[in-house]
Amino acid sequence: MAEPGHSHQPSARGRGRNERHTFRLLRLLLWAGTAFQVTQGTGPELHACKESEYHYEYTACDSTGSRWRVAVPHTPGLCTSLPDPVKGTECSFSCNAGEFLDMKDQSCKPCAEGRYSLGTGIRFDEWDELPHGFASLSANMEIDDSISESTENCTSSKWVPQGDYIASNTDECTATLMYAVNLKQSGTVNFEYYYPDSSIIFEFFVQNDQCQPNVDDSRWMKTTEKGWEFHSVELNRGNNVLYWRTTAFSVWSKVSKPVLTQLMYKWAKPKICGEDLEGAVKLPASGMKTRCPPCNPGFFKTNNSTCEPCPYGSYSNGSDCTHCPAGTEPAMGFEYKWWNTLPTNMETTVLSGVNFEYKGMTGWEVAGDYIYTAAGASDNDFMILTLVVPGFRPPESVMADTENKEVARITFVFETICSVNCELYFMVGVNSRTNTPVETWKGSKGKQSYTYTVKENATMSFTWAFQRTTFHEAGRKYTNDVAKIYSINVTNVMDGVASYCRPCALEASNIGSSCTSCPAGYYIDRDSGTCHSCPPNTILKAHQPYGVQACVPCGPGTKNNKIHSLCYNDCSFTRNTPARTFNYNFSTLANAVTLAGGSSFTSKGLKYFHHFTFSLCGNEGKKMSVCTDNVTDLRIPEGESGFSKSISAYVCQAVIIPPEVTGYKAGVSSQPVSLADRLIGVTTDMTLDGITSPAELFHPESLGIPDVIFFYRSDDVTQSCSSGRSTTIRVRCNPQKSAPGSLSLPSTCSDGTCDGCNFHFLWESMAACPLCSVADYHAIVSSCVAGIQKTTYVWREPKLCSGGISLPEQRVTICKTIDFWLKVGISAGTCTAILLTVLTCYFWKKNQKLEYKYSKLVMNATLKDCDLPAADSCAIMEGEDVEDDLIFTSKKSLFGKIKSFTSKRTPDGFDSVPLKTSSGGPDMDL
Repeated sequence: MAEPGHSHQPSARGRGRNERHTFRLLRLLLWAGTAFQVTQGTGPELHACKESEYHYEYTACDSTGSRWRVAVPHTPGLCTSLPDPVKGTECSFSCNAGEFLDMKDQSCKPCAEGRYSLGTGIRFDEWDELPHGFASLSANMEIDDSISESTENCTSSKWVPQGDYIASNTDECTATLMYAVNLKQSGTVNFEYYYPDSSIIFEFFVQNDQCQPNVDDSRWMKTTEKGWEFHSVELNRGNNVLYWRTTAFSVWSKVSKPVLTQLMYKWAKPKICGEDLEGAVKLPASGMKTRCPPCNPGFFKTNNSTCEPCPYGSYSNGSDCTHCPAGTEPAMGFEYKWWNTLPTNMETTVLSGVNFEYKGMTGWEVAGDYIYTAAGASDNDFMILTLVVPGFRPPESVMADTENKEVARITFVFETICSVNCELYFMVGVNSRTNTPVETWKGSKGKQSYTYTVKENATMSFTWAFQRTTFHEAGRKYTNDVAKIYSINVTNVMDGVASYCRPCALEASNIGSSCTSCPAGYYIDRDSGTCHSCPPNTILKAHQPYGVQACVPCGPGTKNNKIHSLCYNDCSFTRNTPARTFNYNFSTLANAVTLAGGSSFTSKGLKYFHHFTFSLCGNEGKKMSVCTDNVTDLRIPEGESGFSKSISAYVCQAVIIPPEVTGYKAGVSSQPVSLADRLIGVTTDMTLDGITSPAELFHPESLGIPDVIFFYRSDDVTQSCSSGRSTTIRVRCNPQKSAPGSLSLPSTCSDGTCDGCNFHFLWESMAACPLCSVADYHAIVSSCVAGIQKTTYVWREPKLCSGGISLPEQRVTICKTIDFWLKVGISAGTCTAILLTVLTCYFWKKNQKLEYKYSKLVMNATLKDCDLPAADSCAIMEGEDVEDDLIFTSKKSLFGKIKSFTSKRTPDGFDSVPLKTSSGGPDMDL
């Protein structure tokens, strides 16, 4: 058989030869271009390249993630003087959707009107030919060499481009369409497909560069019932290989029994037809040789055409066993997709719908690529199929987590075809106890998958029960109503088999390196095989802990626990505004509280109501809400806990039948359901992670403080809630309601939900108000009484805070009255006036002395400077009085004296001094 891996090797060698030929051609072109330039050197000179004559390209990224932008001419040799190479953007740089990279300035710019851009994506929507990068392969299904009959050639059975789409084959060959891509960051792949034929198995899966598939996503595609449908899968950073694979595998009859090397036909039991009647179909002859169907993954085919499990440390896709590469370990589980014989850990029977007794009949029949329900004894019988798993071997990080226990998963692909209201039940049992219904499908259901999360490591039984009708009638009318199961996949099974190997952490030992488990909260580095702790505020994907991308960031208002297994809120929240910062403390709301919904009545008048239990936050993520099913108390031994006894969650719901209806002292609690298993985030925004909390469901808040909203998700997936349930709790500040406050349901939805999937609640409490701070109080200062003044601090009204800081104590200070300060003012004024008077007298007296001294100095200076001729005679003239003396005029006012100081000298440089004779004659000027 031509395996895909073998078919790739020649292609790789061929590519190597092409690369060498290309390299030689490039050398020839470069040499010819050089010769051309030398030859043309004697002619006209080359002009400088214009922008229209070249374009920019990036060089390949080097080991540091750097590259260069270089200019490349459209036609080499026509121009010169190209721009110099410049440093390019980082290799991880990309533009957003709707933008393109302008190579000239290396920046992102919006697309022009009428054009679009996928940003970092690439779209394939024209299939005139197989696009570059795609590969189409085909292969025969497990051909037995001992068969002499010629087998069909599958060389031409490939995916064929059809213009607007690409179509797969419809024969019994396996056709695979592949596309390899290297992502610089995590992303998604989206495609539209049309798959109406359930007789063809259609798979889509992704493998990394070590051929390890993504185990989180189901690989089996659902049939399309309403035309084309979309499918999306997340991709990790690095190399990703995308596979679209179709396989058509048919058998001769739906009721054929186990097929080995010879095909045998038997009538389905119980036989409800007569082969001797006119027009009856005869049983085909047995013994015809046919190709052996393949084994299930993890098994290999022996020489006698039986399927045996591969030994531990190896894996298989259903053919030969292969040892896991170094640095990997087998991913243990069960993957049943070929139904040639009933697996050894499965059994089938029929349960009577009348007396509920088991019948010695086969309830399900194998049919090659699916298993389906047999006819049964009557239309209301239950067709029972049970799978028993002895235990599980979850990763070490799951064992260390006490709150987020996802031990394993079971995923199955099924289909129901019914003409009446048939029912398919899926039930789970623990340690051989009574099965508990988990999910029910009524009527016809197209091909689809369902996943159930196992949260307890014990011996588990998974049961499928199909009932065509609940009414018991004579005869059988609905034998054509069937249920089909195409595949069953169980992960982390103890003593299971492996279909692939996954990376593991390496531990050095004397005999080399061996696989070991990383501590809780540590991821595995694919390259080195070492364990690394997740960054703060992230949680680890426990079932795919490879690379730092396995550490998922926590939502707003949350942080990780110690082992990075879940995000939780520690009952605190901070809201920032331009004016101030508001801090919240919800610790008084951390304890579990309950809320009863409105009364409802069954069709027979039985009264019941929904009872909700809440645990808002805190406790390091431990779910404190417990909802109980006490209907099964009598069946469970004392001291033991039943599988359906109770559930723990952030928010859970149970149906309560009051004691006045049941007649017991206590009411009956049943059907517990988890509404919140994971806290997504805490914020004041109305939408988070696709969950919306409509404000119009409750009466509006009137204090101007926005509600703080807690967003949760549930892991339970139902038919109506394909994405699981979600819950929002609006925590509203209400100073009138002391802690814990009150819970209320939406006014238009009495059971907390309007669609059965999204639940909304309002929690009003004083404890939901922001913590008090200095901005929430102000000071009142009293008047000064008897030398004492008091400062009192009071809360601002209305008080919109709780807890936080307390009001400061009243402050008392010593003060002075206004009479005292008046006396001080008068005394100070009087003293100032006296001081000014004294200073005035002092300076006036001093001025008198200075005036006299100055006048005397002027007079002496004048006498010295006047050198007159010697007198002819010293005699006294007639009429002169010998007694006349020269005196100064001294009788002047204070203003006159001051004016005399400021008098100017005469132009000749002398001062003019008024003189007066002793006889009282006219004044003289000297």
